[in-house]
Amino acid sequence: MLDIRQRSGYLFLGVMLGHILLISAQVNSRSGVPVLEAVTFGALAEVERSISAGVSSVRHGWSGYAGLRQLKSQNDELTRRLEEAQIALQQQRALADRTRNLERLLDLRDTSKLDTLAAEIIAAGAMPDFRTLTIDKGTREGVRVDMAVIAPAGIVGRVVLPTSRAAKVQLLIDRNAAAGALVERSRAQGVVTGGGDNRLRMDYVSEVADVIVGDLVVTSGIDGIYPKGYVIGQVESVEKSGTSYKTITIRPAVDFTSLEEVLVVLTPTPTRELAAGGVE
Repeated sequence: MLDIRQRSGYLFLGVMLGHILLISAQVNSRSGVPVLEAVTFGALAEVERSISAGVSSVRHGWSGYAGLRQLKSQNDELTRRLEEAQIALQQQRALADRTRNLERLLDLRDTSKLDTLAAEIIAAGAMPDFRTLTIDKGTREGVRVDMAVIAPAGIVGRVVLPTSRAAKVQLLIDRNAAAGALVERSRAQGVVTGGGDNRLRMDYVSEVADVIVGDLVVTSGIDGIYPKGYVIGQVESVEKSGTSYKTITIRPAVDFTSLEEVLVVLTPTPTRELAAGGVE
């Protein structure tokens, strides 16, 4: 009995809904469009609008992601090009510095009136008490023991151990190095010795000699190794003990930490020539 009532109710509702739809299809709205069509169009329009908004959001999101990927790729490419340009600039600067060093070395060779041999530094000593460097020229090119080594700024040192294709050079700042020297202004003479700490000391200077801070010290040539008149350094400090000189400190003219090329003096000094003649 209950089932029959339910079925009757459902049938009644269906009939009523059908009548409403038929009436809506026949009745027009103010704009002349049937009410059913207007309602159906509105519902479908809302569904289409929702779908379109979702698709547009996805499209914009994907477009933004693709744009970010492209921007990242472009940024990576620009970064790579910038790094390559910086490396190329450093190489150009190094080449320019090397060219300037070689030009100064050639000028020194042309103006020195000495027979010299250009050499490149290939190694440097690591011990602070024994300051040496190694050049790429040896006995095959005529390099011998006690030949002077010079740079555009001044005296570097002397050859102490030549081999056929290389040679070890004792720097003037080595603790065991020494050179005859004189003060260019007053001609006061003495002996310059290495301190092992990028400083030189001038000893055996006469107590009546005139030496002041700033004086230029050059080689005297009496040691038989270094040619006369080449720059050693500049007087940095002068200390006296009574009437005698206690300490004369000299700042070397050569920056030993930045040397790349040097000249080996093949021409013997007059003192060495005389000694060789006496031996013969």
